[in-house]
Amino acid sequence: MTDYDLLVVGGAGVDTIVRLDRIELPDADSQSVPPIRDYVAHTGNGVALGAHLLGLRTHFLDFLGEDPQAELILAEYRRRGLPFSHLVSPAGTPRSVNLVDAQGRRFSFYDGRHPAELRLPAASYLPYLERSRHVHLSITGVNRDMYADIRRLGLTSSTDLHDWDGVNPHHRHYAVNSDLVFLSVAGCRGRHEQVMRQILAEGRAALVSATDGANGSYLLTRDRPDTVHHLPAVDPGRPVVDTNGAGDAYVTGFLYGRLAGRPALDCARAGAVAGAYACTSAGTHTDFVSREQLAAALG
Repeated sequence: MTDYDLLVVGGAGVDTIVRLDRIELPDADSQSVPPIRDYVAHTGNGVALGAHLLGLRTHFLDFLGEDPQAELILAEYRRRGLPFSHLVSPAGTPRSVNLVDAQGRRFSFYDGRHPAELRLPAASYLPYLERSRHVHLSITGVNRDMYADIRRLGLTSSTDLHDWDGVNPHHRHYAVNSDLVFLSVAGCRGRHEQVMRQILAEGRAALVSATDGANGSYLLTRDRPDTVHHLPAVDPGRPVVDTNGAGDAYVTGFLYGRLAGRPALDCARAGAVAGAYACTSAGTHTDFVSREQLAAALG
């Protein structure tokens, strides 16, 4: 018997969101904008919180600094009841600045605060890894040495490559070592099927899922390697105001279905529902799809 359905490793931080009519520089050196707000965010945060609120037994593990951003994160996890463990990084808590336009589209600037060589030591993650069913590794680098222990313990793993171009070696490490691989077509548009097939050919993945915003998503499975399924986007039933966190919500919905033993296409539909729902609230990871909504999507 395991203590956790899902262990999420890496990807806690704070987003500063700036809202604009258009994502472009005006012909001036300043501009008034709506209130600029900080949100507890980043990719691991979205997956861990979404899964926790869906009822999955979830633990989250990462580095934080000793700074106001860390205090904001820790207070939010206490409020949400999310089990979280961390080590202190002298580089501080990761941050990003996200520009969001009137249609909800975003562009993010990440500060790359953690040094490339920063790693979670085995002593910090093994007590949680040994008690988990599935591990989701964010591509932050702090967890890239964990795969040997994941395999030794017979666990399954997943990762989100975000806008991978199919070439960058940092992302490739996660792509070829994970059992479930998620990515956005943004970095390989027009080549996404080629990149998806490349992941299956070169790695151990049982499936690859690629999201494409309002165009829906694509699914390729090892048992049907000649067929890339296209799934349309889901109408959230409310206006789209902010796409921050939609990809992380998709991953959460997909993993929820997968850990319940649902077929891959059902999991992708659940991911689409969760991702669409995330686009209807302002900010990053401020509102999450409910278990009832996902249950209705899965049928």
